[in-house]
Amino acid sequence: MEFFKEIFITVLYQPLFNALVFLYQYLPGKDFGVAIIVLTLLIRILVYPLMVKSLKSQKQGMELQPKIKEIQNKYKDDKEKQTKALMELYQKEKINPFGGCLPLLVQLPILIALYRVFWRGLDPGTLNYLYSFVPNPGVIDPNFIGLINLSQPNMVITVIAGFLQFLQGKMFAPKMGGSSGDGKKDLMSDIMKKQTIYFFPLITVVFLFRLPSAIGIYWIVTTLFSIGQQYFIFKQKKNEPEKS
Repeated sequence: MEFFKEIFITVLYQPLFNALVFLYQYLPGKDFGVAIIVLTLLIRILVYPLMVKSLKSQKQGMELQPKIKEIQNKYKDDKEKQTKALMELYQKEKINPFGGCLPLLVQLPILIALYRVFWRGLDPGTLNYLYSFVPNPGVIDPNFIGLINLSQPNMVITVIAGFLQFLQGKMFAPKMGGSSGDGKKDLMSDIMKKQTIYFFPLITVVFLFRLPSAIGIYWIVTTLFSIGQQYFIFKQKKNEPEKS
């Protein structure tokens, strides 16, 4: 276990932490919040191809919902035939049913490392992880634009993060499939929609409520970036020619 911890620190945590301190040192104003925003944007740009692939896979899956529901209704009493027909549909449309999940799993270790960087970034002991070519700032000022102490929880930032999560859920939920004619499945679909719109934002607020607001800033920037990506990918459909 210690071996994997060292790998995690060396390959992910240390480079990200050094990048944060480097940005803090050299960006105008030495603002810790600005350094977090810039680092978050750089990471999002780095993983942009993975996120685009994930969103496009989700978009393709949503467009197939009528055909999927037709197969589910046709073979609702024969799960084996239903599974076979769904696999044939995915093959025909050249869609990986897990294509939307795999890119997110690849990003998970990066996200964990970023949380640790933003959570412990102001701890003086973490400065021991600096590379020799990154100047040691001695003390990092935790204030953002001179008003918000990012080492402490902040209710305003927490609420903004939750609200943006709500907007993202509202943007995504209407894209989900309609009625399947199966009461139980429709009920589950409604529950999933409500979780996307209301439950996840609530969890976001509860999660960030006691954490340093540095993580909230990261969450806000990430969600805004994701909303922009999502809007662009799903709006592309309007400019695409209709399939015959």
